[in-house]
Amino acid sequence: MRAAAALRIATCRPLPEPDQDEDLLLAALRAAGIDAVMAGWRGGGTDWREPVPTLLRSTWDYLHAVEDFEAWVGVAAAAAPLWNPPAVLFGNLHKRYLLGLAARGVPVTPTVLLPRGDARSLSSIAAERGWQDVVLKPAIGAASFETHRLRPGANAPSAWAHADSLCARLVAGRDMLVQPYLPSVEGHGERALVWIDGEFTHAVRKTPRFADGVEQVSEALPISAAEHALGTAALAGLESELLYARVDVAPGADGAPVVMELEMIEPSLFLLQSPVALARLVDAVVRRLG
Repeated sequence: MRAAAALRIATCRPLPEPDQDEDLLLAALRAAGIDAVMAGWRGGGTDWREPVPTLLRSTWDYLHAVEDFEAWVGVAAAAAPLWNPPAVLFGNLHKRYLLGLAARGVPVTPTVLLPRGDARSLSSIAAERGWQDVVLKPAIGAASFETHRLRPGANAPSAWAHADSLCARLVAGRDMLVQPYLPSVEGHGERALVWIDGEFTHAVRKTPRFADGVEQVSEALPISAAEHALGTAALAGLESELLYARVDVAPGADGAPVVMELEMIEPSLFLLQSPVALARLVDAVVRRLG
């Protein structure tokens, strides 16, 4: 009898929040004859130099140890296939990729990058662009870590002073992004478009999430033609490298969808909402394992 193919699923321990995909994926892989085990990317006793393929999933603490994470990616990928591969992961670590998408004509949420130590004030940036309601978040981040919605108003100097102080504190330690808050995320909602092995499978609606907030997620939703076209444009040129991706979108000021984030490292894929997506992911892994 042929031995089951081995697979490590990279995670972090402890998880900062439950991973709704984990048990479903493990069970489905094992049912397909894959000897799949969860393995903490750091501090878990796994020897990542062993030649065992790795599926990167819930490594949600990497933002607190980016250099360690980059080194781990190099070790794991040198030993055996890693999905997604290093070039994709490294290109998605820093959200400057949004500026790259915009440069090639992909509609994105308007974004200002503040490099670490940048002396520009949040109030001056908002005034230049006519933004009264802004989002401030890390350029390397996950979930709602240090993500803040700030809406001091047009005539609130004391409130802007507080916003400037918060921004200065955060920029002193890390690169940050400033974006306008999109009101559409409250009505239509931010849509997460899930892409697996060559095609989009489904979308879910996510509620806005800020520091220490809890995210609410809908059932599976169809993807509109405009969203599909935008997601396809955002992933153009990467398709052959990807096993999975998620494109988070919302209607912009003119009602057309824009990219809010492009997630190719450790995004939740909302497999609970879509058995089709789960089956497609498992089939793709089985094929890659030969």
